[in-house]
Amino acid sequence: ETKQKILSQKSFIVLKNTNYPTTPIKTAILSFGMSGRVFHAPFIHQHEGFELTGIVERTKNDAAEIYPYTKIYRNIDDVLNDDSINLIIVNTPTYTHFEYAQKALLKGKHIVVEKAFTTTAKEARILTDLAHEKGLVLSVYQNRRWDSDFSTVKQIVDTQQLGSIISAEFHFDRFKEALSLKLHKETPNAGAGLLQDLGPHLIDQAVYLFGMPKAVMADIRTVRQNSLVDDDFTLVLYYNILRVTLKSSLMVREPIPAYIIHGSKGSFIKTRADIQESALINNAKPYTDNWGQEPDTEMGYLHTMLNGKIIKEYVPTLKGNYGSFYDGIYDTIMHKKPCLVSGNDGLNVMKIIEAAQLSNQQNKIIAINP
Repeated sequence: ETKQKILSQKSFIVLKNTNYPTTPIKTAILSFGMSGRVFHAPFIHQHEGFELTGIVERTKNDAAEIYPYTKIYRNIDDVLNDDSINLIIVNTPTYTHFEYAQKALLKGKHIVVEKAFTTTAKEARILTDLAHEKGLVLSVYQNRRWDSDFSTVKQIVDTQQLGSIISAEFHFDRFKEALSLKLHKETPNAGAGLLQDLGPHLIDQAVYLFGMPKAVMADIRTVRQNSLVDDDFTLVLYYNILRVTLKSSLMVREPIPAYIIHGSKGSFIKTRADIQESALINNAKPYTDNWGQEPDTEMGYLHTMLNGKIIKEYVPTLKGNYGSFYDGIYDTIMHKKPCLVSGNDGLNVMKIIEAAQLSNQQNKIIAINP
C-alpha cells in the first residue's frame, strides 16, 4: 500500500515515440552519498522507464526514509547477486570503480560508472572490452554535457557563429580551503585528487566539443595547506591549430568566466551558472517545466561577425537537463540506440588523464596514443 501511494505521486517524464515496457529497468545504486542522493536517485525515481529497486547503504537509513519502497542493501555483493537487478550504478569511491564494475558485468548487469571512470586507461579498456564481449551497456556518468552553460557553448560552436575555433579555455573552480571530511578524497590513493574529480568533467566536455587532442601538457599542483592530494591543475590540449586550456582549482574565491572561446570570426564568454546541482541538493524534483533554467543575468556574451555585420549581444541560455542522460540510457538498453556517453568516451578521458600525469612528472608535452 505504501509503495503504491509513493508510486502514484511520482512525476513521470514522457519520452516521445517511446513505448515503455510493462516492467521498467530495475536499477540499483551502490552508495547513497552525494552522488547517489543528488545526481542519480531523483532521476531514476522520477523516470517511468526505470524502477529504483535497490540502494546500498551500509549503516545509515537515509535512503529508506526518502525512498521507503526501495530495498536497502547492507553490502554490495548482495546487490550483484540479485538476479532481478538489470542496471547497476557504480558510484562508489573512484579507486573501487574497476572492481565493482567488473563484478557487475560478469554478473550480467548493465552499468553506469561515475567519473572518474577508472584509475587507469588499462582498467577502462578491460571494462569496455568486457561489456562488448557480454553484450552489455556500459556508460560513464558525464552529466556536465547537459549543463545549461555548456549546452549553450556547444550550440554557439556547432552553429559556427565564431568561425573556426582558435582557442578555448574552460574553468571549473571552487573555494574549498578546508580539507574534505571524505577521507577517500583527501588520502593519497589511485582515485584521489582534483584531476580525477573535476578533471573528467572538463576533459569530457573538451573532447565532446572538439574531439581527441594530439597531445597534452599539464601542470598539476597541491596548494591547500595540509593537503596530500592535487587540488589545482592546468592542462593544455593540442590540436592542429586549436589549443584548449582546462583549469581547475580549489583555491579560487572569485572565479572568472568558465568558458572563453575565440574563433576566426568572434568570441563567446559564458559563466558557469547551471542551477541543477543546487536545485537537487535542495530536494527539487527534476522534469518540471522550469527545470535547468538559469537566471537571465548569467547569459553569455557574443561578439562576432555574421553576414558582414558586427554582432554584440547577450545570448539566452539553453535549459540544462541531466535527465537527458537517463533518457539515453533507457533508449540504449531498450532500443539498442547508440550510448550517449560510451565506455570508449570514458577510456579517452583516462588516456588524457594519464598523459597529463606523465607530462607533469616529466615536464614536457606528451603525445596522445590514438
